[in-house]
Amino acid sequence: MMHLNAFVMPNGHHEAAWRHPTTDPHRARTLQHYVDIARTAERGKLDSLFLADGVALWGNVKHNSHSHFEPLTLLSALAASTVHIGLIATASTTYNEPYHLARKFASLDHLSGGRAGWNIVTSAGIDEARNFNLAKRPAHAARYDRAEEFVEVVKKLWDSWDDDAALVDRETGVYADTERIRPIAHDGEHFQVRGPLNIERPPQGHPLLVQAGSSETGKEYAARHAEAVFTAQQTFAEGKAFYDDVKGRLAKYGRTPDEIKILPGISPILGRTEAEAREREAELNALITPDYGLRQLSKMLDHDVTGYPLDGPLPDVGSFTEGGQSRFELVVGLARREDLTIRQLLERLAGGRGHRVFAGTPVQVADELEAWFTGGAADGFNVMPPTLPGGLDDFVDLVVPELRRRGLFRTEYSGTTLREHYSLARPVNRNRVTNPAKSRPTPSAAHNRCYEAIRP
Repeated sequence: MMHLNAFVMPNGHHEAAWRHPTTDPHRARTLQHYVDIARTAERGKLDSLFLADGVALWGNVKHNSHSHFEPLTLLSALAASTVHIGLIATASTTYNEPYHLARKFASLDHLSGGRAGWNIVTSAGIDEARNFNLAKRPAHAARYDRAEEFVEVVKKLWDSWDDDAALVDRETGVYADTERIRPIAHDGEHFQVRGPLNIERPPQGHPLLVQAGSSETGKEYAARHAEAVFTAQQTFAEGKAFYDDVKGRLAKYGRTPDEIKILPGISPILGRTEAEAREREAELNALITPDYGLRQLSKMLDHDVTGYPLDGPLPDVGSFTEGGQSRFELVVGLARREDLTIRQLLERLAGGRGHRVFAGTPVQVADELEAWFTGGAADGFNVMPPTLPGGLDDFVDLVVPELRRRGLFRTEYSGTTLREHYSLARPVNRNRVTNPAKSRPTPSAAHNRCYEAIRP
């Protein structure tokens, strides 16, 4: 089965979505807006819901809405309003500490009954660095070096409790077997963390680990740590090459290809006919504010392009950035390959910031998804509705039934956890103390029985 994740932005993924008559930027600042979106995704039996994040004011707020809630806070609220949908939050390894994030994601996993996922980012923005006592951002390689150790520490903390450490024995007065709760005593280059974590092992063992970098360093990092990869690929050939590349790196880490799911982003603009879909795309693009797009493009490229003619070519922006390297290469490659003017490039990026935008009928969209899936370029897709909530309603009501008709997507959830949705095994505790005399059912099983009784 294909895997589908709903990538949620406040008003939708098109940068002019907030100006479109089908959206309500004021409602995007309310919890109910996101509850409705999450329930729509769950109604469609999608695997998960994903929130991006950054720790600075993104882009140019003069020309776009920026009602971005802190993801873990919002997803904790959505956990109480949903039953099955996975809940994936973005959090940075550059501007956090391992203990904080290990605890927060373990908490979300417990509160949701095993539906938490962590999208691991290293934060490429200069503005983010300046919010954390730094004059400039750390170099790309340095960010990933810290991220390597960061994730290892988090995993150790999640494994600092055995699954059966909590005895909850009322008769003897023993709540936990302290022999099964251990400090991690980590002493590394970036972190010194004693542990253990102050919350029991998550129901999933480890919340799902997601990664979105597609640079050489990012792909190697994904091969070692990630269980799902959100990526931006413009063509089938590029998608297939990325898919084979990442999957081909797994063996050296003792992993098999089915242990990681590759989900390219796609922003589907739907119409009853192809012409209607194109009209809707043009309608959105007509609402673009060039000043906003130029500033966004300048950030992607680490090069100021605001003074160049809109109808001229993209200027020489070099061949390297310490920012987001994979997105830099994608944008420059797109502009050069298709000989786009800056104005044309802004329109191509407005719908998905480098992710693929596809305008067509539900059948045509399903055709594209099926071709990538069956052709070995994707295990599923990161669905990026151009407007919200309407764009997700359209996808769930029109495209999902077509995928089901072709036998490509589930009709019902077969499990209760995010790992089960993605057909991924629950990680074994690497630090478990083996003592058959004390063997008990795992807390996750008991936890799920309890959760089933109280969930909405």
